[in-house]
Amino acid sequence: MAARIQAQSATTPPVALKRAHSFTLHGERFEDPYFWLREKTNRSVLRYLTAENQHTEQVMQPTRALQKTLFKEIKSHIKETDLSVPALDNGYYYYSRSVKGKQYPIHCRRKGDMQSKEEILLDLNQMARGETFMDLGDMSVSDDSRWLAFTTDVTGFREYTLQIKDLTNGKLLPIRIPRVGDVEWAADNRTFFYTVEDSAKRSYQLYRKRLDAGSKASLVYEEKDERFTLGVDRTRSRAFLVLEVESHTTTEARVLPAGDPEGAWTLIAPRQPNHEYYLDHHGDWFYIRSNREGRNFALLRTPVTTPSPDHWSVVLPHRKDVLLQHMSFFKDFYVLSEVENALTQLRIVNLKSGASHRIAFPEQAFLAYVHSNPSFETPLLRYGYESFTTPSSVFDYDWKKKTSVRLKQTEVPGGFDASNYVTERIEATAADGRNVPISLVRRKDAPKDGSGPLLLTGYGAYGLASWPHFSAARLALLDRGAGFAIAHIRGGSDLGKEWHDQGRMLNKRNTFTDFIACADRLVEARYTSREKLAIQGGSAGGLLIAAALNLRPDLCGTAILDVPFVDVINTMLDESLPLTVGEFEEWGNPKNAEEFRYLRSYCPYTNLKAAAYPAMLVNTSLNDSQVMYWEPAKYTARLRGLKQDDRPLLLKV
Repeated sequence: MAARIQAQSATTPPVALKRAHSFTLHGERFEDPYFWLREKTNRSVLRYLTAENQHTEQVMQPTRALQKTLFKEIKSHIKETDLSVPALDNGYYYYSRSVKGKQYPIHCRRKGDMQSKEEILLDLNQMARGETFMDLGDMSVSDDSRWLAFTTDVTGFREYTLQIKDLTNGKLLPIRIPRVGDVEWAADNRTFFYTVEDSAKRSYQLYRKRLDAGSKASLVYEEKDERFTLGVDRTRSRAFLVLEVESHTTTEARVLPAGDPEGAWTLIAPRQPNHEYYLDHHGDWFYIRSNREGRNFALLRTPVTTPSPDHWSVVLPHRKDVLLQHMSFFKDFYVLSEVENALTQLRIVNLKSGASHRIAFPEQAFLAYVHSNPSFETPLLRYGYESFTTPSSVFDYDWKKKTSVRLKQTEVPGGFDASNYVTERIEATAADGRNVPISLVRRKDAPKDGSGPLLLTGYGAYGLASWPHFSAARLALLDRGAGFAIAHIRGGSDLGKEWHDQGRMLNKRNTFTDFIACADRLVEARYTSREKLAIQGGSAGGLLIAAALNLRPDLCGTAILDVPFVDVINTMLDESLPLTVGEFEEWGNPKNAEEFRYLRSYCPYTNLKAAAYPAMLVNTSLNDSQVMYWEPAKYTARLRGLKQDDRPLLLKV
């Protein structure tokens, strides 16, 4: 028998037996006795995972009453029957609604105004019948409002199937295309484009297909370089289709007039290492957000007739302290989404005069973003706003009058009062002297004497920033006197692309030491104590938590690792896995000796050591396509044999 599970009592954790497996890389021999846990169809593996779940249930048994109380309390803060803000597009108001007791949203539209008859586009609750899982991926309506292209996943593996619905009669066409990423219509209302994934879940092919009976899909483009993935979209003007070819450090774009779906695509600029650019369209110009001028991106433009880089001109220069994150063009104005000092900002620019201003926001820490704005000719900008203490809100902004009208704020029933809470912004000093921002929220009446618990979260990868969003579920934590904090550590783009660069590749360890500095700062400032500090991160954030604990096992009293990327060396050696090849530009390639040595220095799984660790909960999913279940399973199994304490270590699959 390949492996057996040993358990001595109801609360004794299962022990996965070791099985010899080793490999040598760059002269170093690795022993990996839990490698066999990758065998997903092996019954011994499934028995082990089941035993771990049973152990978690047994250990958590005394908390069941509290779990029920928390669930009831969290549910009391959620308005189950609700309606999104309708968005006008081509004569129809599109919206989604939720119904009490139903798990999934219902996507709808009404023609002309919200008093007309409702048309249900997709009722995911009906579609989920007979399925164990349901997720809507992409959805796109044709320009004549007749055809709906949409993708769904019923496995949880993020493997989406494309279907087409005739909205005049509600019938599905006999089209089912598997492994689809993006889908977008051409302007002829008969042709659609879609991307297809390979076995490693990389979108690598673009196809064109017509709705005509018997029409076969035509391959338009195939990307051979496994570092790059494809996406297809329409410019906000709807005049052009855009084929985006993107790696973690380099992009390339091709455009096609939306009214000429069988025409030739025009290359905007050939790919060059470390050059990222993204485009939109307005009138006679393509506008380009490019890092050619500097890491934080500049805004440039080029004539539609001669779009090559030789004809690019600067509209807004690169700024060292402001990241140009996104751009959205409208008939008379455009919006720049900017990031400065770990805060999002929206800058409105008059297309005629070039005059610009930012929308003013009232809080110390917040998240502001461009909301659904399908109409190109709208005189108003619809934006979203939220913070730790302000529920998700939708506004229409009159950019000429500089006034906002709130259309909706997510209702939080159950006695929520924002004035009971306080948001703060402090800084920690990193090991190299850099200041790392921390955003935190707590009840005003919570003591600041080190006696209260606090949950610190972080991510720090891929240039993805961590924003202070609102969470109704978090109220159950805050109302029990616990604080909540976000560490804006390097590896994210919270302070711009340089912040990302300083936390990736051969600078990755900054991410972990930044997080440790933030934890120490919160204890030092008496927001909590060492024992009452809990830390949490998911995916690359799970790597963060595990690596920080390897450096400082005494960092906290509790740690939560959600689908953690912890088996770094093994995963980055397996190019058949989703994400691996593309992420050589984020983490490094262990086949390269220098990059291997650096990865080896922090890989959580291979750096586990005998020590006293905090209480730990490790969550994963059997069908997760981003981080395979065996990473947290192997990590838990190895840590069980090393930890020198009696605190719980739980794996929940």
